[in-house]
Amino acid sequence: MDQHIIDIHIRMSETNASGHVSNTSYYIYLDDARSQFFHAVGFGSKEQNMSFVLASCYCDFLQEVFFGQTLQIETTVSKIGTKSYTLQHQMIDRATRSLVAKAQSVVVCFNHQNKQSVAIPDALYEGLKRYESNNQFINPST
Repeated sequence: MDQHIIDIHIRMSETNASGHVSNTSYYIYLDDARSQFFHAVGFGSKEQNMSFVLASCYCDFLQEVFFGQTLQIETTVSKIGTKSYTLQHQMIDRATRSLVAKAQSVVVCFNHQNKQSVAIPDALYEGLKRYESNNQFINPST
């Protein structure tokens, strides 16, 4: 099993009045992680006349993050269905290696012309399998 890993450098504009990263910024980081993950699996949605729709995304914030820190986002695939797949994300402080947030994204393959979900193409399925893990996201609030 592989992990897809990207670095995020925290900018001042991503912080709020309390001085820590705004909760909305985490979702931007996750969007960046998903976008780079799509490239890593070698799948171009335009060639397939389809795109990806985010069906669900949630994030548990475990520690404060501040301007100047660098986060590492590790992404794996926890579930592959017929039309959707689930990504697990861990956000780790690069300097301390502590887990600062964890998230889950459910992504659906979608044809915008006919406005319907579509089956995961074989090429994408094979790319997703490379990153598949048995680790399931555990929501600490439940």
